[in-house]
Amino acid sequence: MIQNATEGSIPITLDKFVDVSFAVTSEELTLDIIDFNAQLLAPAVEAISQKIDRDILTLRSDIVQRTGKAGTTVTGVTGTNEWNWDNPRVVIDARRVLNQRNVPPTDRNVVVGPEIEAQWLGDPLFHQADTRGDTEGLREANLGRRIFGHDGYQTQNITGPATTPTTGQPNTEIGVAFHRTAFALVTRPLVLPQGAANAHVESYKGFALRVVMGYDQAKKQDVVSIDTLYGVKTLDPNRAVLIHGVVCRHSQLFAWMQRRSKPDRRGRIPDHSQGVFEIRLG
Repeated sequence: MIQNATEGSIPITLDKFVDVSFAVTSEELTLDIIDFNAQLLAPAVEAISQKIDRDILTLRSDIVQRTGKAGTTVTGVTGTNEWNWDNPRVVIDARRVLNQRNVPPTDRNVVVGPEIEAQWLGDPLFHQADTRGDTEGLREANLGRRIFGHDGYQTQNITGPATTPTTGQPNTEIGVAFHRTAFALVTRPLVLPQGAANAHVESYKGFALRVVMGYDQAKKQDVVSIDTLYGVKTLDPNRAVLIHGVVCRHSQLFAWMQRRSKPDRRGRIPDHSQGVFEIRLG
């Protein structure tokens, strides 16, 4: 039976504008600037890239599926989370959730912050050649290309909580495993100004950026403006899973302290006088 192909569309508002402009004098160009692209243009476009990255990360607030605490469950799917956030095998839990949501197995990514990355890199899964099957982790100290079916990335734009979290709230960085169709990023360069003699569109990390250069005769300086228009949107929250720890309840803390206070095999009671009350349980 031949079916009709139907193309759908999802509206995305291009409501974000980012601009990086700077001036450089003729004296600076003559005496100080050796490589204009490396010293000025590259940092400017990288700043735009980082701003877009931070805006994409705000979409994590749309996701309600969470892993990272062993023993918890995810609403709408079966099974129990087996791993805590600081163990790279927590991606297995995220993978299970995505599989149960019928998410395609290809084009999956996992993005974490510096703290989670550091915890994962300390695992033999990444730094022991006989476990990895290669020596890339030893050479590069990176996450490697595939983590249980996901391309792994680290971004410094993922940070820990800015305030003291309460019960049930994340107390670690919030990583995310997702399919490429979970989120959308659309960029459009603005039209080139009619009066600018030196204006063009450049591509940086897949972003289309408008670059306009002019000259201020009064101040004897070149003025460079780099900007772009873009929008971000969550397309399907079921195609993404958050990875983080949570603040435990007082009852969980009490049960943990009770277990810790039981005598060991030699009848000794652990000394908790140097313990802390703010703990992470996954």
